[in-house]
Amino acid sequence: MPRFPAPLPASILGRFFLSVALLAGPVAAYAQPPVQVKGVFPQMAVISNHTVRTEAGIGALVPWAGKLWAVGYVAHIRGSGVGLYEISDDMTMRKHPLSHTGTFANRMIHNPSNQALIGPYAIDTLGRVRLIDALKGHRLAATMQHLSRPDSLVYYLTMEGLLFETNVYSLQCRRLFDLVKELDIPASAQVHFKSAFTQGGRVVVANNSYYEDDFLGKRAAGRLAEWDGTRWTILDKNPYVEVAGKNWSAEHYGNAVYALGWDQASVLLKFFHKGTWKTYRLPKASYAYDHAWNTEWMRIRDAQTERYLMDVHGIFYELPTITYGGNILAIRPISSHLRMVPDFCYWRGLLVLAGDQVDGSTGQPQSGLWFGNVDELWQMGKPKGWGGPWWETAVRPNQPSDPYLMTGFDQKSLHLSHDALTPVTYTVEVDFMGTGRWHSYTRLTVPAKGYSHYEFPAGYSAHWVRLTVDRACKTSAVFFYN
Repeated sequence: MPRFPAPLPASILGRFFLSVALLAGPVAAYAQPPVQVKGVFPQMAVISNHTVRTEAGIGALVPWAGKLWAVGYVAHIRGSGVGLYEISDDMTMRKHPLSHTGTFANRMIHNPSNQALIGPYAIDTLGRVRLIDALKGHRLAATMQHLSRPDSLVYYLTMEGLLFETNVYSLQCRRLFDLVKELDIPASAQVHFKSAFTQGGRVVVANNSYYEDDFLGKRAAGRLAEWDGTRWTILDKNPYVEVAGKNWSAEHYGNAVYALGWDQASVLLKFFHKGTWKTYRLPKASYAYDHAWNTEWMRIRDAQTERYLMDVHGIFYELPTITYGGNILAIRPISSHLRMVPDFCYWRGLLVLAGDQVDGSTGQPQSGLWFGNVDELWQMGKPKGWGGPWWETAVRPNQPSDPYLMTGFDQKSLHLSHDALTPVTYTVEVDFMGTGRWHSYTRLTVPAKGYSHYEFPAGYSAHWVRLTVDRACKTSAVFFYN
């Protein structure tokens, strides 16, 4: 099956553009088609200047006002040459005159005012841009709906944990919180807030601080937290990088909120529905993302209308937007990949992936966009990964682990170890329909302070798998999918 958009032969492209040129007149006679290499247009790369070299990532994308808009980011506001870009359907890109170099990775469509809010910019439906002066000097991580006045106000979250309230008409801003203090984040940690979302009468925020002390268990600086307009509640002290959901037609979709994070064992997928948070776990395709700075930026987005794509720890997934019976419907892995994908969207029939590709340590900072078809993601690489519910975790008898994703992967094996002075029996349960109904699959006994592994039959799968033990111990349980 040919890749789309399949490059046309040069002879055909030449005849086509020559015909267009002859019809258009002498000015267009020398027009050339834009250079394209497998969905990449090199002339559309975001490139920094040489004055200060840090990064030149593409933090957010939004189709709006007849164009594709992109906003660049540098590291820690130190850098130069990037800004707000508008891309036209002839695959030309213009840097907007109001561009301000900064660290921006936020976007939101504010429907009541018919504005796209991206970086520190507000863009109306005619493509007219206003710069929010009060925010341009902050590293912007997220823009989200206001709890009490969604018609005229929004919230902005900075990577440093400052929460602002902004009027989308006057562009006046008011600082509400310093979340480092509100969420008791250790002073020794560098904060790194990455995302936030409003749903169900709560604002949910994610901080992905995670360094060696966090890995070693000496500190817990990551946060997933929520604010109900009155008080803040810490939901988890692991690092989190994304919070997503729907603000429109939410009742029809279950009012769900999804949050992505991780710990030593695996990727964490938190799921909020009707006042209850549930925890699911997913494999990691790479340990390269196990650091606060290496997560630029894992996302859950509407890749097409009412279709979620989820990108986390090097794996793309299909994630259903709807919720039935209080459960996540089946998640399906699509591919493993090596890309940094700070954002993605659909524009004029094309899936567009942003990038963060060259920083100052390897050359002049620059990043390009990839344009293709959503089904081309399946060609990136076979889904593979590892992880599990437990990593040297103290567990109690007969207490089930979090559900761990099983479907869509091949050649499954399970590795078990524990520190008990007597044998421990593990019960493996599966939810093969994804409805929350669990069935016993097998029991595995591991010798005292021992190790054992189990290989699942070829072709075996279920949506979710979980484990229990028959005695208290500290244990690791890791699945490998190849």
